[in-house]
Amino acid sequence: MSEAARLEGRVALVTGGGRGIGLAIAETLVAQGALVVIADNGTAIDGEGADPTVAEAAAKRLGPRAAAFTDSVAAPEAASAAVALAQARFGGLDILVNNAAILRDGLVFKSRPADWDRVIASNLSAAYYMMNAATPVMRQQAKEGRGGAPYGWGRIVNITSSAGLYGNFGQAAYASAKAGLFGLTRVGALDLARAGITCNALAPFAATRVTDTIQPANDAQALYKARALKLKPAQVATVVAWLCSPLAQKVTGQLFAVRGREVFLFSQPRPAARLVRHDADWDVDSLAAAAEETLASAYTELTTDLESFNTEPIS
Repeated sequence: MSEAARLEGRVALVTGGGRGIGLAIAETLVAQGALVVIADNGTAIDGEGADPTVAEAAAKRLGPRAAAFTDSVAAPEAASAAVALAQARFGGLDILVNNAAILRDGLVFKSRPADWDRVIASNLSAAYYMMNAATPVMRQQAKEGRGGAPYGWGRIVNITSSAGLYGNFGQAAYASAKAGLFGLTRVGALDLARAGITCNALAPFAATRVTDTIQPANDAQALYKARALKLKPAQVATVVAWLCSPLAQKVTGQLFAVRGREVFLFSQPRPAARLVRHDADWDVDSLAAAAEETLASAYTELTTDLESFNTEPIS
């Protein structure tokens, strides 16, 4: 099957699809045959303001196979409206890519609760609202045999971040939302498996508005930013297209990362070591001694994603 026809007949909805990685994903899905709703309210990186022309211009650029949705999906009603637009305009919804995100950094002892609430709403709650609105449509399509039986068109890809896996200075809200997004991915994969709908998460490394906001505090961070700016969003989009294709029907509940020509499959949190006491309950002294002897070697280092991915990417 040619790439131009690989996703023929599918309808996709990409949040944050008007710029950067989201736009690259939308372009790639269209190039592979999909019809795409670009949901983007054109906000600034901190979530302030709105510009409907961002989504409208992207949809116009992609032609009749694309449509624009210009409201913020960080509200259940808007998420439902975006799904309804996909159904009305293109006849269904088969692919959901949750990519929209904002950034409001601040150290935990200085940041504002209002900023926390806004980031969680935009980066995590919005993804849930979209899945909550889209998955009943996908499940019904599975029952109706859309695309043939068994149903193999339902796809969800959640764009997470290595900051949510490693943590990063001053990113309590952003990292928490992105970590939560992976938890949502696992639950989605479990809840939707019987319907043949897959749900995966992807952490991208690429030049984006988020990358632009990095203010290097040292040479290592400056080098990390310089390397990231070399990486193309289209390289991330290729992996998304694979996860949305028939070739990835058996791939679900997984966590990937993309850095240029490198694709990583991440391990997932599982017990790394175990302490057991059979003769009595633990007390603080015995627990401390046993932990030092058995657990300490398995503790995870307190490193950030910037430090862990400090090598030259293959771009």
